Amino acid sequence: MALEIIESCTNCWACVPLCPSKAIFEAKPHFLIDPNKCTECAGDFADPQCAAICPIEGAILNEAGEPLNPP
Repeated sequence: MALEIIESCTNCWACVPLCPSKAIFEAKPHFLIDPNKCTECAGDFADPQCAAICPIEGAILNEAGEPLNPP
């Protein structure tokens, strides 16, 4: 179980400090999520915190490729 940040990410840093598993890292040209570390916040929060705070619509996808922060 892991989320994905796609190319619409603007590297705003909003999600990085909220990730309880420290799975989000800076890469070029946008942030990425380490699938080996991402727990989708299970056990820590009811909803994935990166998607809850992300200001860019559709930048974070679930395993099915669906946006977690749709328009």
